[in-house]
This record gives sequence, structure tokens and C-alpha cells, in this order.
Amino acid sequence: MGSGAGRDWRERAAQGKPVGRPGAKRRRRPSRGASPPCSPAGGARAQGRGGLGSRSPAGRGEGRTPAHRSVGARGQSGGGKDRQSDTLPGTSVAMAEHAGRRCCLGWDFSTQQVKVVAVDAELNVFYEDSVHFDRDLLEFGTQGGVHVHEDGLTVTSPVLMWVQALDIILEKMKASGFDFSQVLALSGAGQQHGSVYWKSGASQVLASLSPDLLLHEQLQACFSISDCPVWMDSSTTAQCRQLEATVGGAQALSCLTGSRAYERFTGNQIAKLYQQNPEAYSHTERISLVSSFAASLFLGSHSPIDYSDGSGMNLLRIQDKVWSQACLGACAPHLEEKLGLPVPSCSVVGAISSYFVQRYGFPPGCKVVAFTGDNPASLAGMRLEEGDIAVSLGTSDTLFLWLQEPTPTLEGHIFCNPVDPQHYMALLCFKNGSLMREKIRDELASSSWSEFSKALQSTEMGNSGNLGFYFDVMEITPEIIGRHRFSAENHEVSAFPWDVEIRALIEGQFMAKKIHAEGLGYRVMPKTKILATGGASHNRDILQVLADVFGTPVYVTDTANSACVGSAYRAFHGLAAGTDVPFSEVVKIAPNPRLAAAPTPGASQVYEALLQRYAMLEQRILTQTRGLRSEFHRPSLTDSTWRRGLGQQGTSSLL
Repeated sequence: MGSGAGRDWRERAAQGKPVGRPGAKRRRRPSRGASPPCSPAGGARAQGRGGLGSRSPAGRGEGRTPAHRSVGARGQSGGGKDRQSDTLPGTSVAMAEHAGRRCCLGWDFSTQQVKVVAVDAELNVFYEDSVHFDRDLLEFGTQGGVHVHEDGLTVTSPVLMWVQALDIILEKMKASGFDFSQVLALSGAGQQHGSVYWKSGASQVLASLSPDLLLHEQLQACFSISDCPVWMDSSTTAQCRQLEATVGGAQALSCLTGSRAYERFTGNQIAKLYQQNPEAYSHTERISLVSSFAASLFLGSHSPIDYSDGSGMNLLRIQDKVWSQACLGACAPHLEEKLGLPVPSCSVVGAISSYFVQRYGFPPGCKVVAFTGDNPASLAGMRLEEGDIAVSLGTSDTLFLWLQEPTPTLEGHIFCNPVDPQHYMALLCFKNGSLMREKIRDELASSSWSEFSKALQSTEMGNSGNLGFYFDVMEITPEIIGRHRFSAENHEVSAFPWDVEIRALIEGQFMAKKIHAEGLGYRVMPKTKILATGGASHNRDILQVLADVFGTPVYVTDTANSACVGSAYRAFHGLAAGTDVPFSEVVKIAPNPRLAAAPTPGASQVYEALLQRYAMLEQRILTQTRGLRSEFHRPSLTDSTWRRGLGQQGTSSLL
């Protein structure tokens, strides 16, 4: 698809003209073995490669954007040739900025807040706002946006809190003078693995909302359970084992659904509800993910689950993108009808509800593009291309990969790609991220990042063969706890010199990422680049080690709120999908990332042998600590260090 076609859809969008090809209103069931069309109501499939990226929570010290303001061109208040005023919405200047500006909205229903951005057809972010649950909705009594129950394992969030947050943010936008009539389409993201249970009769209420009342006033009786399980819940171990046994084991389930059974995954949460509260389950007419729940509010009807977020449920067959009948049957009866059929992630699922037209002035033709998970939306927001890697260096470290042919294993996750239905995305999470780096900094570098960097600068690549494993809390990938240090002769030692210790920590963290990414089928390609985000991405010396270990350049980006921005990009893609415009064409005028570190000459030769040793030593530690793994297998939320990390992490849905 050439640039002319890209200009054509963008110009038509800016003029408010239809850009997609009208499709049949009736959605067909996807055929097995083929990826269904990616278009409004089943039109032509978007061709070509999409862009994607990653988001994960920033580490401490990460700068934050004011929660309610109009922002400059490209979403950065400090730059851009078409920089807008930083005047708060509500002033005449801000209102002038919002007037007559055709745009798409991107939403994010994350763990701790609801956020929105408005992005115009030139991909400038010109408005953003947020509502923070703990601060702005005190009546719900959440900490970090959740309720942790007495068992330390069960973690839930009040569903009406999410609804009320949407009410607040829309009323704030209205009061600021935001011109909803210019919104062409909207899409959004939700914290992955959370689930919502609509009570029988909810669909009638959604379809007949009164514009004179707020949403939360009308939906109070619409949910079978008022507090919904979210990604931090780890109370379904028994259901996980049952599901794996039904399909032939953990590896069989991973090959089928992209992941072995995880306590937070929705299928296991549904099984627990059915077993422990069968009455609530029987009174449930629809089960949504947080993403499809949020889309349902805008649609005025139950929105389907999209492929990408749906592949984080232990229920979707990732190869042919239909529900697994074996998995459904293992969880609860009549589950398929309660879930509805999944749809491609770029589907236009309908027009906005008349409630929003009448109360806020949205145009009746405003399209709702399928909402997805926050991690897939962040991939879209950061626009990685095939072969690229996104590394979030936050409280925990998260690795996002674009895969053509995935290799599901017992670790990590394979999801359907949110912008290209032919490909996949992989995700690995490492719990001992910034918290571990900060501990070593405080212990050995006088709590100074400057001193920490000096240690990296003064030690050589490969650290003279010294390798270290630093897991103060039970790691996810791999399942190891403790600190383990090895000399160049593979002898375990009790301590390293302070500067050697710091390099061993950083090199070990990045070698683990590369080894386990390759275990999922990823291979570094000549054109591969790494996009780094999160608090540690501001430290150039850390990024230099990352570039050297992977043997590929590292870039950083100024994109904030990547799930929100990615959702707005996906809304534009939904509008354009009917014209066969690939996602990469839609976002090609977005700001490019900046080069932060290039591999040092000779780095590949240094780390080739070290990577093999690191993998061998990791297996040795795993063998030696099987008893500990059994004792600590998946940490309880009663672990104060881990809970402290979760509270800071907030918006990530991954453990």
C-alpha cells in the first residue's frame, strides 16, 4: 500500500468522511485455520505489517504528565513544530484548540486510573485527562485501585468504580469545552485478565440509558458480582490444575492457548466463580474482559472480546482464533454463549450509543473500534515493527516481542497480535526489575545512580567472566529465589567487589531476557531494534549494557500513556481498515524514537559464550532449588516487598 492511499484515508478522516468500506452487519463465525477479516463489520482484511511497541509501569523517579491539560504537538508539551498551548482546558485558548479538530479518542481502564487522550488526524495528542481511583473515588476504599482480601490471594476491584470514573472524566471534558462532535472514532484498553459479570437484563438497561442520568446511576443493578477479579488475583490454583489436566498438561494448554494455566487468567477465574457461587454464574448473561466491558459502555450493548485480549484467558485457540471447546467445558457450562464470539482487534464493533450522542454531543456516526488489553494497546502505541523488541524497565521488567511463528512454552505468554491478525506477540515478565536494581544501588552505590553508572563504566564487557543471579523475591522467569554468584570458573562465590556486583546484576538481567526470548522462538535480525521505556531507560549506561548483550541498537521514545495513544491509533486503523490500509501506514507520521545506545564493537563475541554459561548455570540453580520452588511457587500478596512493588507498578497487568 503506497503513501497515496495513506494520505487518502487521512484526508477523508480529517474531513469527517467515511474511510472504511461498509460491510455486512451480521458478523460471521471465524472459520478454523484462517484469520477473519479485519474491518468494519467484516469487510476487507488489513494487509501488511503493523507497528507495535510496549508499555509497562515506569520505575521510581519517572516523570509524570499533569493529569488534565491540553498538550503540545505529538503529545509533548515541550516540543514539536506545531506546539499547542499548555493552558488548562476551560480557558478560551484551550477551547479554541479543541474546536473543529477532527480526532479519535483513546481510552485506558488501567489498574489505578481511567485515562483518555485525543489524537488528531496528524497524530498530534492535543488533549489528555485522567481520574485516579484512590484519590478521586475515595468512597470505594481501594489501595492501588484494588481490594486485597484477607486470604492475601484474592484481589478484586469494584466494577461501578470504573463506571463512575468514566462519568467523571466525560463530565470534566464537557466542562472544559471539549468538542465531542469532532470525534470520528474511539477505542480503548483495559487492564488484562480482569473480568466483569453482567447480570441478566443488563443488555436492556444498556440499550435504554437516559441521557439525563449518569452511567453509574443507571447500571448499579447490572452486575452479578460487584467486585470483579483482576490481574493481581492468585486464588485459583486448584482451577488451574484442573484446566491443565483436562487438556493433557501445562505444555498442551500452552500450545493451545499461548500460556500454561495462570491464576489471573479469566478462564480460571470463571471456573472459580462457577464452583463457589453458582447462583451468580447462572444469573450472568454476559462475561466481559475489562476491555470489552469498557467498549460495551460506549456501544450501549455487549461488545465482543477481541483476539488479542482474548488470548490472555486460557480459553482461545491462538492458531485459529476460536474458543477451545475443551477449555470452555473445563471451566463452566454454557460458557460460549456468555462470552460471545471473539473478533479481530481492528474490528469496528458498532456506532456509539445514543446516550453519548444526546448527553455529550458525539456524532451519531462515531465508530467504536474493539477495545483490547493494555499491553497489546501499548504495542500499538509504541509502533514496533516485525523483529523489534520492546523492553520496559519498570518496577518489574517486561519484554514484548513480535513473532511470526511462536513457540509456546511453560514460561511467558503468546498473544494474538493486536495490529496484524497473521502474526503474534510474546510477553515475558521479570519481577526483580527496578526494585532489585534500586536495592543494589542502595547497598553498594550510596543510593546514587551516578555512582551506579560509574561502576558500569569502570568494568569491562563480560565482567571478566563473573556472572550473577539476583532474585530477592521469587522470580517468574525463571522460578528462582536468592542471590547466586559465579566466578569465571563456574564456582559459586559469596561476594563480588562492589563494581563487579553492579555489572553482574545488569548483565545478568539482560542475558536472562535474551535467553528466554529465544526460548519463545524469537531471533535477533539484522534490522532489529530495541525500544526501551520505564524508569531505568533514562540511564544511558544501563541501556549500553542492553545494546551490548542483545547486539542491537536501543532507542527511547517520548510517547507517554502509550496504551491510550495506541488505542487512538487503533481507532484510526479501524476507520481505515476497510480500505486495506495497514497499521504501519496509519502511524507512519508519528514521532520516531531516538537512538540511545549502539552495540560496542566486539560485544557479540564477548556475550556469545557468556549467554551459554548463563543458561547452563540457571539450569543448575533451578535443579538445586526445586524444594524452594515448590515452597514459594507463585508468591502470595502477603509478601510485603512484592506488594510494595505492585503498588508502584499499578498499570501493568502482568506478573
